[in-house]
Amino acid sequence: MTNRMADHEPKLVERVFGAEENSAAKIGAEKLSKYHGIADKMFNTNVLRTRELFYPALASFAGSVIGGVATYRTLFFVNIFKLDMVYVASILALISIYDVINDPLMGIAYDKTRTRWGKSRPYLLFTPIPYFFSTAILYCGAILIRNDNTSDPKKVIFVFVTLFIQETFSTIYNIPKGNLLTLMTPNPDDRIKSNLINSYVDGFGRQIVYGLFMPLQDLNRWGVTNISLPAIFAFMGLFAAAVGSVGNIMMAMNVRERVILQRKPAPTSKTIFYILKNKYALRNFIAGFSVNWWTNGGYSWDVVTQLEIIGGAFKSALVYSGFNILEPVSLVFVPKVMKWFGNDKRKGVLTFRAIDIVRTVLQCIIGIRYIDRPWIFGLSFFFFWSLNALDNAPSSVLESEMGREINDYTEYVTGERPDGTFGLLTNLIGRVTAPLNALLTILVFRWTGYDATIPMGPWSQGNKVVYQKIYFLYTAVGVLPHLIQTIPVIFYDLVGKKREQMYIELNERRALLAKQHRDEDEISEEMQAVIDMLAEEEKQKG
Repeated sequence: MTNRMADHEPKLVERVFGAEENSAAKIGAEKLSKYHGIADKMFNTNVLRTRELFYPALASFAGSVIGGVATYRTLFFVNIFKLDMVYVASILALISIYDVINDPLMGIAYDKTRTRWGKSRPYLLFTPIPYFFSTAILYCGAILIRNDNTSDPKKVIFVFVTLFIQETFSTIYNIPKGNLLTLMTPNPDDRIKSNLINSYVDGFGRQIVYGLFMPLQDLNRWGVTNISLPAIFAFMGLFAAAVGSVGNIMMAMNVRERVILQRKPAPTSKTIFYILKNKYALRNFIAGFSVNWWTNGGYSWDVVTQLEIIGGAFKSALVYSGFNILEPVSLVFVPKVMKWFGNDKRKGVLTFRAIDIVRTVLQCIIGIRYIDRPWIFGLSFFFFWSLNALDNAPSSVLESEMGREINDYTEYVTGERPDGTFGLLTNLIGRVTAPLNALLTILVFRWTGYDATIPMGPWSQGNKVVYQKIYFLYTAVGVLPHLIQTIPVIFYDLVGKKREQMYIELNERRALLAKQHRDEDEISEEMQAVIDMLAEEEKQKG
């Protein structure tokens, strides 16, 4: 018995950890070399048109506005909608548990999708409207239900139902949206350019939210304006809903998916475990799982820092001015950074993460020490946030493209792009730890001693220790998880010739598939192998 198991062990190990027979890693150089010329062009030729850069940026702008508003979501629930923090944390935990079911179903559906419109685009035609407008209704809640009862059942039901609908369509929308760029072009330079534009637009959209939200607090407090916070949240939600719906639908109608995929995807029973075949993704999964329970209390500590510690929106505008000026300027450093590090994104990401960690620790120490000395605190804040702005665009582009390379590696070793089911195990990290995270949110919030019922104003809490704890949560609480999640980057070796060879072979296989797509009457040997594999699995099931 032992000998028989030993005989089968190599095959089992190969089946789980090795490349699939129909993948670029296993097809063989002789067959793939026939398509070397077109594969080289796919790797080195820019193909995205101007509108294919514009419409995704417009969609990203709407998403960034929603993201900016979401920064203040807990503040909205507790301070403006006036719902008890315990209810808020409980609802968010329940929604996370629901995602354990929702995410896999959508992931499987997405991976099975093959239409003449493509894989992602059909979803982007009909999901933006329910997703964005359910979000808008959520932020209209304080106008629709007006009372100060923090335990009102109507409020609890309203928040739960709207978040349930929002999260359902968020999953249906975000999985295709997040993977669209990798299907639009096989050229890394195209993806970097598009990602760079989207990063700039994303930052611009968030700054609009921050630029409107913060100063209005001071203007209202001084009696200059009388624009209610419920009205501000409602306007932001409705504005993003309108732009997001139009932008995403226009994007779906005006972009192309150029990356050729298998007509019949591999069974979900296989793709869900493809993370085991991708050593880079597996390392990230382990690192993420080990720190995902971490929390800063889930509150808008940046708002508290600006309105209460710094002293209001206009003073905050001064200390953030360096960041706001230099963040767009950081875009010009992207080409230089790409030239410095070449194809070795590992060195670039490690360099920027090390800088961020040192900067954050120093900012936290100095800020806590001089939190009641406005000039010293303000100058240190200005200096460190200006440094942060300088590497924002380069680090964002490097990390985003590294993530796409890791996903491309899955296609290289498996012959499949299971972007929906591939992320199921990684997404389950947050779902499994959601109850613990919700508990820690309540504990951390109480640890600060911060009283959310006191109207916001300069040092309205009247307690230096409270603000020192808040500033610690705002600046440094993420350093340890950041350190742990940096460990997998150290072992990232998909660089230089290895990276280039992977893309050449991957694109050769895509060209092989394209031949079969063009010729309905001739099925390539590679596609026949896939069909035979599926038939064999169906036979075994029967």
